[in-house]
Amino acid sequence: MRNLISAVFNPLRQWLDNLDIHNPDVALFLYRAIPAQCPFARDIKLFGHTLLHIPPLCKFNPLYEELMGLRFRAMCYLVDECGMTI
Repeated sequence: MRNLISAVFNPLRQWLDNLDIHNPDVALFLYRAIPAQCPFARDIKLFGHTLLHIPPLCKFNPLYEELMGLRFRAMCYLVDECGMTI
């Protein structure tokens, strides 16, 4: 099963890793669309007391590292090439 998952996601991982950013609009879209931190981590509170903590599940995403790298490259392009302050 693990080999099947790797066979399915490896081409997509390589494509994401090799994606170069040369357009400010695309870079800004990627920077805004990919969250900086996992949006799924939550604390369930009742009257100020934490009842339940849901841990971040992004590490279970098979493309997590590649998406974080893509967001970082988009951010670097915007700062270094376009002179934006983020």
